[in-house]
Amino acid sequence: MRTLIILGHPDKKSLCAAFADSYEKGAREKGGEVKRLNLSELSFNPNLRQGYKVIQNLEADLVESQNLIKWANHLVIIYPVWWGSVPAIMKGFIDRTFLPGFAFKYREHSNQWDKLLSGKSARMIVTSDAPAWWLYLTYFHPAVNMMKKSVLEFCGVGPVSVMSFDSIKNASEKRIEGMLYKTFRAGLDDN
Repeated sequence: MRTLIILGHPDKKSLCAAFADSYEKGAREKGGEVKRLNLSELSFNPNLRQGYKVIQNLEADLVESQNLIKWANHLVIIYPVWWGSVPAIMKGFIDRTFLPGFAFKYREHSNQWDKLLSGKSARMIVTSDAPAWWLYLTYFHPAVNMMKKSVLEFCGVGPVSVMSFDSIKNASEKRIEGMLYKTFRAGLDDN
């Protein structure tokens, strides 16, 4: 399995980063090929200056990111829920990388599109301070639905599994150890 881990938390010392490390350890232990993108280390403008009317030239880090996405069979996307959504760096990465012609392609004179990332699977590892059940019941968990439905599945990625770790700010050390073990096991199981 060729796995690309995309860390969408801007802090490399965050719990999300620890989950990325744990998943990567499990995947490598199982013999999978693993590459990683820490979005905070990339140099790119996250803003679409003219929307998708004119595609901006991609910075070198985004060209390499697209090459890694093409290379991977399995994407692992790790991020916290902030204000019901993904962090700004994650959203900017999606806007600038999952472009028409790369991730999807609208058909001429049609409301249909081609899903250019078909054949890939994904796992999302999402953290939140709020309980996940509350995010689902109150808001339909927009940070999960946006990434799963509007980005990954729209582009043909599937199946997409979700690991949601909630009530993080009050989590005990023992509970965090359990979460880290679960991400390690996911790395083993996915590869």
